[in-house]
Amino acid sequence: GTFSVTASKTVGVPVERLFEAFVDAKLRRRWLPGAKMRERTSERGRSARFDWGNGSTRVNVGFLAKGKAKGQVGLEHVHLPDARSAEKVKAFWRERLEALKALLEG
Repeated sequence: GTFSVTASKTVGVPVERLFEAFVDAKLRRRWLPGAKMRERTSERGRSARFDWGNGSTRVNVGFLAKGKAKGQVGLEHVHLPDARSAEKVKAFWRERLEALKALLEG
């Protein structure tokens, strides 16, 4: 597919904690239950790339420190098959990043 979506969120935790929320499968399940993500590559505190689901789409995640106790996560979900899927996936990521923020700041 040629469709992709992006989403981002600033969270009141150090960027390293945000990174862990993606690469640590146990922690990831707390805000992204049921999702099948297989890590392809990562650079600690900076980026991570994952195969999503059956591997037909990918999730690329970047992390940016916004001070000692605040970080930003930006993600791109690529290779989506059509515009309808892209719309659903964008709404999904908005909701899940909100859940991530609630978990880490709670």
